[in-house]
Amino acid sequence: MEPPIHRFHELFAQLGLPNGAQDIERFIQTHAPLPMHVPLPAAPFWTPAQASFLREALQADADWVELVEQLDAALRAKPAAAQGA
Repeated sequence: MEPPIHRFHELFAQLGLPNGAQDIERFIQTHAPLPMHVPLPAAPFWTPAQASFLREALQADADWVELVEQLDAALRAKPAAAQGA
């Protein structure tokens, strides 16, 4: 398996989002958990351009797909504060 071409913080930059470690953590904590029935690109917090990028990355199996899937998994998980509840 080849290493990913891009890094997770670069995905956030590509989406036009703040991409520092704390920014990414805050984004995930704010928007997780994303219900399983909602496809990642259909989540209500994306702009149309962001949703389009995510949809295209997944459909084309683009070089971003591994990171988009990683983002999807992170958003499906319970936020850390809620896991102990």
